[in-house]
Amino acid sequence: MGTCAVAMVLVCIYGLHRYYLVYLYYKHARNIPRASKRFKTLPRVTVQLPMYNEKYVARRVIEAACAIDYPRDRLQVQVLDDSTDETTNIANDTVERLRALGHDVVYLHREDRTGFKAGALEAGLKSATGEFVAIFDADFVPDPDSLKQTIHYFTDSKVGMVQARWEHLNRDESLLTKAEAILLDGHFVMEHGARCRSGRFMSFNGTAGVWRRSCIEDAGGWHHDTLTEDLDLSYRAQMKGWRFLFLADLASPAELPPDVQSFKDQQHRWAKGGAQTCRKLLPTILKSRLPRKIKLEAFFHLTSCTVYFYMVVLVLLLFPTLWFHFIHEGPYQSALSWLLEVALFIVATCSVSTFYVCSQRELLRTRRQSYKYLPFLMSLGVGISLNNARAAMEGLFGRDSEFVRTPKFGSDGSGNGWKKRSDYRAKRRIKIQPYIELAIGLYLLWCLALCITVHWVSIGIVFMALFAVGFLYVGINSLLPAGFGRTAGRLSVGAGSTPAQLTD
Repeated sequence: MGTCAVAMVLVCIYGLHRYYLVYLYYKHARNIPRASKRFKTLPRVTVQLPMYNEKYVARRVIEAACAIDYPRDRLQVQVLDDSTDETTNIANDTVERLRALGHDVVYLHREDRTGFKAGALEAGLKSATGEFVAIFDADFVPDPDSLKQTIHYFTDSKVGMVQARWEHLNRDESLLTKAEAILLDGHFVMEHGARCRSGRFMSFNGTAGVWRRSCIEDAGGWHHDTLTEDLDLSYRAQMKGWRFLFLADLASPAELPPDVQSFKDQQHRWAKGGAQTCRKLLPTILKSRLPRKIKLEAFFHLTSCTVYFYMVVLVLLLFPTLWFHFIHEGPYQSALSWLLEVALFIVATCSVSTFYVCSQRELLRTRRQSYKYLPFLMSLGVGISLNNARAAMEGLFGRDSEFVRTPKFGSDGSGNGWKKRSDYRAKRRIKIQPYIELAIGLYLLWCLALCITVHWVSIGIVFMALFAVGFLYVGINSLLPAGFGRTAGRLSVGAGSTPAQLTD
């Protein structure tokens, strides 16, 4: 039972860290970034639009970028297209049409995808004319006023990057997209808000942000050795002394993965990339002369991907733990066992609830909206723990794996038309992982039935029910015929090669 106890303690420690982020957010509530000056003459900006096989959204993002309200003689748009399908024609035709209308927009196509998204950004930077660089992924729709709302923060010569909050075009499309939206809201509002306001390191999210070009160059440019080169560059830049800002009131809408398998692929890439960045930079950060508060927050930030491993351990050891209690304590737990379960509930589970409820309240959502989806949100978070634990282990131990891009279907939340897309309907290889997730869900149901059968009155029953629902939902929806999504964009990537980007 020692392993289970260690895993439980570690989960509680990271739960306490969530409470701490909420505390930091409200403690520094008045430290909202403000531009103290304004440029007398607006500087030149290059907008980079990296894309790969994005035929459903390519035209939309190029048109939106060219529609940004900024002097045309100081705005360059680069379409960085690595596509191998009809996206090349769509993007090129759109660029030619907009060029004819007087926009400074260029189309750059690479045959060699070295470095994937990071490589495309790096290649585009060589011919970029802007002093500042704004980056938007293909599924984003930049606000026309986005540059005018961000550029003046750079009058402070120490500011290297300004990040906007992600909003979601298809937030209300399904139960899954609603849960995904809340997960991202928590990350942006509470994590970015707390770190930015309290002077700790935060990260660029790969898109919907503006960089000072000299900051990118000073930090060593884009590296290709992690799946999250945005996180990697963010830490390297801030270690050089650059400041990062997060603007919670500036929202940039984008598309959420509408199906479970796409969501899992995205989460796998983020978790593995975070682990790779942890392996690459954390030792250097801890040995540096950075303030202790920055080192501590960097440790929790970069190692947060390991929490999924602890959760899987807790789930797998559930039956042995129950058996131990049955043998040594009988069906009615001791006061100490009750105390431990209540402590776990308050420290681990309630911290998650507090974290996401606070983020929704900060976005001025109703109390009903704040609480309504919490049970499913917690179930989903546990349901993807096996997927993300595997990703974290691959990243920490340098295991090779294939790169799977997140497909975009041009979904705007108006319906499920994306299911008719040929990319979604195309068959793909069935992996063993969904069957394991399904088996774990059934295992948890069996443990739940066992507790009920022997009249095991415990708060743990609530956990078991939520965990079982999460694994069954993720496993079943990964195996449904509609879930056999696509093969496009699948490439072999290893720790020693040049993987792609978190939000590619």
